[in-house]
Amino acid sequence: MRIVVNTRFWTEGLREGYGYFKEQVFSRIALAQPDHQFLFLFDRRPPADLQLPDNVSLRILPPPARHPLLWKLWYDWRIPPVLKQFKADLFVSPDGIASLRTQVPQCLVVHDLAFLQDRHWLPASIGRYYRKYTPRFLKKVQRVATVSETSKRQLVDMYGMLPDAIDVVYSAAKPVFHPFEITERTAIKDRYTEGKEFFLYTGAIHPRKNLIGLLKAFSLFKKRQQSNFKLVLAGRMAWHSGDFESLLATYKYRSDVVLMGYVDLDVLVGLTASAYALVYPSFYEGFGVPVLEAMCSDVPVITSAGTSMQEIAGEAALYADPKEPAALADQMSRLYIDESLRRRLVEKGRSVAESFSWDRTAQGVWGSMLAAARRD
Repeated sequence: MRIVVNTRFWTEGLREGYGYFKEQVFSRIALAQPDHQFLFLFDRRPPADLQLPDNVSLRILPPPARHPLLWKLWYDWRIPPVLKQFKADLFVSPDGIASLRTQVPQCLVVHDLAFLQDRHWLPASIGRYYRKYTPRFLKKVQRVATVSETSKRQLVDMYGMLPDAIDVVYSAAKPVFHPFEITERTAIKDRYTEGKEFFLYTGAIHPRKNLIGLLKAFSLFKKRQQSNFKLVLAGRMAWHSGDFESLLATYKYRSDVVLMGYVDLDVLVGLTASAYALVYPSFYEGFGVPVLEAMCSDVPVITSAGTSMQEIAGEAALYADPKEPAALADQMSRLYIDESLRRRLVEKGRSVAESFSWDRTAQGVWGSMLAAARRD
């Protein structure tokens, strides 16, 4: 086959989200399928460190598609001529956006439906775009892959898709996450938290992530336990984070909150491995990669009940209603008091972490691609 892959977001530097998914999955697929030809489409200069097999060619297709008007231009007007020129048998788009102006079979990866959950979670123009066009994308493509059974159920419930037309291809953690020795953990705590134990949150500071709820829960934990624990927040300030910043400015335990901002991957790996626990109270996620990163690091997890994170972690995490800070504080206190519970969660987490890998994800996406091209 001749396959065109949308590799937008596979950018220079630390790749997150869609970009890292594309890098891990499609580099593996191309290497494992030497009899097929691939064209990777970028909307800006690709990373300088790309190492790809001979069956992959690259093309930069301007303009950089940074907002909905340019998305429309890029997918519907710039991509179809390339598909025709390349004589493509399949177009793969791993960021939830299909091309509506081509007859080439398409495989679409939909990571989540966050744009349907709360209209305050996205800029208005982006939310309108996804709400308007996602139904059209799903009708247009031949196959859909998604990263959890939770997301699959939502696709079926919200858009009436047939379950047999959707493949679940779980995501995975970056392989650099691993347990640290006690001396390494001590050094990291000395550097960032004055030697104190800490709860960790990793990810963007964004309304969907429920950081205000986390601050309220941490306040309750501190009052109940009279503990010197810190709360470390590692992630960039994202859209609509003003309410969080206002609360933090007057927060009673502000001196116990370490706001790291965006951190490099090596710092994130160390923080994760050194945390007493990861607290990930997001209202909604398609998968929830930080949960898996913590388990790879022998760190227990407290996360949101009734979400994809519960599907991923199973019995290896503690859960709380993300809308109830007191319930979240209960689980933080429970873990603080019961060290044997913490050890059991670490052991269960190791088993969970071993069941996810990028090789399995790539195999699943390849199967979905074959089904889209009607060659499975």
